[in-house]
Amino acid sequence: MKKVLLGFIVVLMAVAAQAQMGGVEKAIAGLEQQWVAASKAGNADGVAALLADNFVNLNSDGTTPSRAQTLEMVKKGKWEVNQISDVKVTTFGNTAIATGAWYGKGTGGDGKAVDSHERWVDTWMKMSSGKWQCIASASAPAKM
Repeated sequence: MKKVLLGFIVVLMAVAAQAQMGGVEKAIAGLEQQWVAASKAGNADGVAALLADNFVNLNSDGTTPSRAQTLEMVKKGKWEVNQISDVKVTTFGNTAIATGAWYGKGTGGDGKAVDSHERWVDTWMKMSSGKWQCIASASAPAKM
């Protein structure tokens, strides 16, 4: 009887862990949607809350803007379309990797016209405060 009870508890704990993992993945996907919505609206404060203080960025053109430069670009961008799709999240303890596709059409923060598709990868970490923040982001041009 004790073995059956112990087995049941182990299975229950595994199911609970699976449910929690699904919750983290959904939460990160939601943060990605918040990021793109704030970017489209030019809301740098909304994006800033999602980025770690020492955020590392690699743009599809090979530039590596600082966190402050990234947020300045958000303020200056004017988008007709700024959307993500095909978002997938994989968790590794207190770290999560999100990948997806991005399409943007409008004027980038540098004042240049944009009509492009990219693939991206973001690394998220659960901070000591319990809040998830993006610590690194990279993108590459995608052929469509």
